[in-house]
Amino acid sequence: MSKRERKDYIYIFIILLIISFFISFGIGRYPVSIDQLLKVLSSKIFPIEKNWPDTIDTIVFQVRLPRIIGAILVGASLSLSGAVYQGMFKNPLVSPDILGVSSGAAFGAALAIYLSFNTVGIQITSFIFGLIAVGLVYLISSKIKEEPIISLVITGVLVGSIFTSLTSLIKYLADTEDKLPTITFWLMGSLSSISPRDIKVIVVPIILGIIPLFILRWKLNVLSLEEDEAKTLGLDTGKTRIIVIICSTLITAASVSISGMIGWIGLVIPHLSRMIVGPDYRILIPTTLLLGSTYLLLIDNIARGLTTVEIPLGILTSLIGAPFFIFLLLTNKRS
Repeated sequence: MSKRERKDYIYIFIILLIISFFISFGIGRYPVSIDQLLKVLSSKIFPIEKNWPDTIDTIVFQVRLPRIIGAILVGASLSLSGAVYQGMFKNPLVSPDILGVSSGAAFGAALAIYLSFNTVGIQITSFIFGLIAVGLVYLISSKIKEEPIISLVITGVLVGSIFTSLTSLIKYLADTEDKLPTITFWLMGSLSSISPRDIKVIVVPIILGIIPLFILRWKLNVLSLEEDEAKTLGLDTGKTRIIVIICSTLITAASVSISGMIGWIGLVIPHLSRMIVGPDYRILIPTTLLLGSTYLLLIDNIARGLTTVEIPLGILTSLIGAPFFIFLLLTNKRS
């Protein structure tokens, strides 16, 4: 595929994301027309005479816009994290929770709900325990005198299993009338309660995580090679691996803290991106960011528009992602 063809794909994905962005405002119990939307958005920039009810302002800026931005940020973060981990661990079946960040964040949220923390407390606790889980993984794996990649994977599975067990313990102890349903629904994944304040909280760690990965995307091509070959090419694999882990942990923990557990995005989207533009991380990363954002935005639209009762995102991403991944495997056997 030529360089121009790759750029054309990027432009197409940008257009798809923009179209999905505007369409998403019109989906929901209170539909907003494109004409109303453009007027409401333009009123924040230009002096336009207001001829719409205050309800439209509330729906657009307090409900729909935070949710749409949240879906874009979470989709981009989980997809990017999956893509860089698949390259670093040289395994196409790796997902963002390989180092236990999702399990740690889930335990943090379950514990906060059990202790009756407010929404902000739940998000902060979830984020902190996501970081703690990965910190434990890296600390333990650094003491193992074996292949660093294998040590990280094994330690990640073990630490993730411990936090999953602790989450199950919290669910067992929780009040079945109140806290247990709340914990269960949070673990299924949803953006229904996201607010403008939540976006302000997560946007900083997500940007801090995405920018370094975007800048170092050419090094990810080298990191995906064998260890000795990467070092021969002059790459400090240890330092680069630490940066990748820190950045991926930041964006994954921040995403999970506001959305709950949403699976399959970090596994399916990187594969789809590779099928379209190839394995070169210089083009794969922007493609994955755009596709992941659009994908979760569309899934969230289905979740809140398909039935009168909102479907948890984790259920939809599994129902759609698993068959789609099987399709990818069957149609792309060689890769």
